[in-house]
Amino acid sequence: MEFPKLPPHDGPVLSVVDMHTGGEPLRVIINGYPEVTGDTVLAKRRYAREHLDHLRKVLMFEPRGHYDMYGALLVQSEIAEADIGVLFMHNEGYSTMCGHAVIALGRFAVDYGLVKSPTSPETQINIHCPCGLVKAFVEYSNGKTGAVRFHSVPAFVFATDVKVTVPGFGEITVDISYGGALYAFVNADSFRMDVSKSRTRDLVDVATAVSNAVKSQVKLHHPVSDDLAFLYGTILTDGKDAFSDEPTANICVFADAQVDRSPTGSGVTARIALQYHKGLIQLHQTRSFKSGTTEALFTGKAVQETTCGEFKAVVVEVAGHAYYTGAASFTLENSDLLKDGFLLR
Repeated sequence: MEFPKLPPHDGPVLSVVDMHTGGEPLRVIINGYPEVTGDTVLAKRRYAREHLDHLRKVLMFEPRGHYDMYGALLVQSEIAEADIGVLFMHNEGYSTMCGHAVIALGRFAVDYGLVKSPTSPETQINIHCPCGLVKAFVEYSNGKTGAVRFHSVPAFVFATDVKVTVPGFGEITVDISYGGALYAFVNADSFRMDVSKSRTRDLVDVATAVSNAVKSQVKLHHPVSDDLAFLYGTILTDGKDAFSDEPTANICVFADAQVDRSPTGSGVTARIALQYHKGLIQLHQTRSFKSGTTEALFTGKAVQETTCGEFKAVVVEVAGHAYYTGAASFTLENSDLLKDGFLLR
């Protein structure tokens, strides 16, 4: 039976390539979006939020996506050395950094010809994220891409041993660290939970409560831009922060109680910065990080000391694998009352 190329539809056709990194989805938008205007990538992020948010909901929400869908929209960068610019999107809005997406976009950029002359054994891709320029290095051999590693923007510890009051649990101590986005870190054992064994729903509820407490009780700032001065989520850990050859597990709950299936690239960045700050890991010591949900692994290491405003910082290298899961063209019909998307928890 022959099928038409597209079903009956109204309005734009949104074409995507779907990938995952450690189980965490990435929907790369390749066609159908209007031009995103703005002099900088951060300005484009604001424009998308204010003028094109209906399209985020179309692609991230059901019936085309789901509660935990994640997306990337390629945009022009104002930085000459950038190969591509990108906006990240999720169930709540637009993030400033996403490590699992950078790993996937590294492969995508090479495979889809966004760099003219790939080189072996690695091809460098400079990706301009809203948080700054991130350098990705893509394994490339005999025309095929493989693992990807990236060097982060300067990552730093915002504060340690911060006391917040979490409803139902009382006073809890958290650390706050930045890896392209700000995260609160807390040992899951503080709630008598295990990031690998406890029910995901229970871990999500606790992490969300911590995020809400930090947002309401701690004033955050970022030395580069106010657009970066917000808490993206909470990462519950297994507490195994001292250097070891054994993987350490965590689960990240970000945006509107969205669960990262991967070990969280920007979270690994922030966690390495935290471990380095506490003297628990040295430069060039590689640590493995395991997802509490899928057991997928990333590696991370601090590769260079630097600064970010008044903060001592490190550049962190994170590595992992991304895979393709398909491609699609999404359409809308004006008579469809659910065409704009909806979410179920």
